[in-house]
Amino acid sequence: MTKPPDSKDRKENAEEFLSRWSRRKSEARAEPPAAAPARPAAADAPPVLPPLESLTKDSDFTAFLHPKVDEGLRRAALKKLFSDPHFNVMDGLDIYIDDYSKDDPIPEAMMKELRHAQDILRASRERREEEARRETEREAQRLREAGLPPEDGETAQADALPVDSPEEPPPVLTEAVPDAGVPLPAESEPETNPVKRA
Repeated sequence: MTKPPDSKDRKENAEEFLSRWSRRKSEARAEPPAAAPARPAAADAPPVLPPLESLTKDSDFTAFLHPKVDEGLRRAALKKLFSDPHFNVMDGLDIYIDDYSKDDPIPEAMMKELRHAQDILRASRERREEEARRETEREAQRLREAGLPPEDGETAQADALPVDSPEEPPPVLTEAVPDAGVPLPAESEPETNPVKRA
């Protein structure tokens, strides 16, 4: 096992650290400051700009972003860039770009299909009505051939139907419904804590 350092060793280590730190600080103060790299003079002058008419979407627009370039000229160059049709293609997924206040008439081809569907449904309904009318006429003819008048035949058909249970008349309400304008008598509540009166 290693023996832990005593207080004397710790004190010497601390003094060595402090002396080393002080020496380095004084050396750093004694050194001359490093000269900053000189900026080229060309950077201060505004760059040579191409004419706005010759700009396309493939042109280099970094020169117009120089801080010495006039703000109006920079805006004009960016306006020229973003007015190119390449940047004005609408996204097909944007559902809010349409003007829904304008009515959109149904195309003529779709109207023809809708009219055709209406004709089919009308013909089907008329065919069902015609079949029902013919069935009624056949039933009346059968009853006439049997010697029964149509009214008696209908009664006989009604009597021939099986009767499971006779219908009971609806119950008559014997309780009177109070008038909305007449107040109901208040029900007497049971006394929870009766007091004996003298």
